[in-house]
Amino acid sequence: MHSVINFVQLENRAISATYRHLMIRAKVVLVNKESGAELAEPVITISSPVPSGVLRIRLPDSIAGGVYYLKALNAYGEHLARSVDFVID
Repeated sequence: MHSVINFVQLENRAISATYRHLMIRAKVVLVNKESGAELAEPVITISSPVPSGVLRIRLPDSIAGGVYYLKALNAYGEHLARSVDFVID
């Protein structure tokens, strides 16, 4: 089973994304591409028993501008998938 997370858009400091093949307790984190650091927030935990869906991630004001991507991790913290890069102004 190949997990996928797709960045859809960033509008009004909210990220829209879709996912497939992410199971309950999988996490989606925001990663700064330049530093490679996973941000402590926002972190989204998948709670739906359906393995596909839509995410809307509100960005806190503390997140600085730069190039980021979304990374999906399983319940054990192992890498599953990543999105394309996108820019936060």
